[in-house]
Amino acid sequence: MGHLNCHSPPFFLPTILLLLSCIVGLSLGTELSIVTCGSVIKLLNLKHNVRLHSHDVRYGSGSGQQSVTGVTAVEDSNSYWSVRGTSDTWCHRGTPVQCGQTIRLTHVNTGRNLHSHYFASPLSSNQEVSAFGDEGEGDHLDEWTVQCGGPVWKREEAVRFRHKATDALLSVTGEQYGQPIRGQREVHAMSSPSQHSLWKVMEGIFMKPSESPAGSRDYTHQHTEF
Repeated sequence: MGHLNCHSPPFFLPTILLLLSCIVGLSLGTELSIVTCGSVIKLLNLKHNVRLHSHDVRYGSGSGQQSVTGVTAVEDSNSYWSVRGTSDTWCHRGTPVQCGQTIRLTHVNTGRNLHSHYFASPLSSNQEVSAFGDEGEGDHLDEWTVQCGGPVWKREEAVRFRHKATDALLSVTGEQYGQPIRGQREVHAMSSPSQHSLWKVMEGIFMKPSESPAGSRDYTHQHTEF
C-alpha cells in the first residue's frame, strides 16, 4: 500500500489557532454551536470512538486510491477535514450548514476529497470510501448529504453522511488493518442506517457567520499547521 505518512500537529498549533481566531474570525471553543462552511473539523464515529482520517497511503486493492480510515488518536493533523460546497454550489464561508445540504469534506493535509464508489472495501467488502482529487477538486462522487435532526448542523448532535451518488452511509464496523497502518479501522459506506454510521464533530476551527461577502472560492489548500 505504501509508506504511512501520519504525524501529530506541531506543539505550537494552539498558538497559531488563537492568532487566526483574532485575525479572521474563527471560533476555537464552544461559543459557536453550529457547523459552518469553511470550518476545519475532526469527525468522531460514536460507536467505535475513532476519528475520520486519511494519509498518503493507497489501497492495495479496489480503486487503489488514497485510503480513509478511523483512528483512536486525538492529536493527529491527518484527521482534519475542511467543510466545503460542491463544484456547482458554493458554500460561503461562515454560512451555517443546513440539514439536508450536500457538501464536500476535503482532507486538509493532502487536498483530496472524501469519496466513494462501487468498489468493495478491502476488509469487510462493503462499499469502499477513499480520498480522491487534487487540490480539492475531484468529481461528483465526492458529494455527501448531511443528515441531521433540525434546520442546521449542530456541533453537539450525532449526524450521518449519505453519499449522494450511491445513497450509502459513511460507516465504521470495527475491522482493523495490519501493516503499514496497524490498528486503524476500516471506513466504508453501507446502505442501511445504524449505530455504525453516527458521527459527531469534535476538535476544529469554526468560521463564524459573517455579513461580509465570500471570496471567489471557499477553499485554499491548508497545510499541517491546521
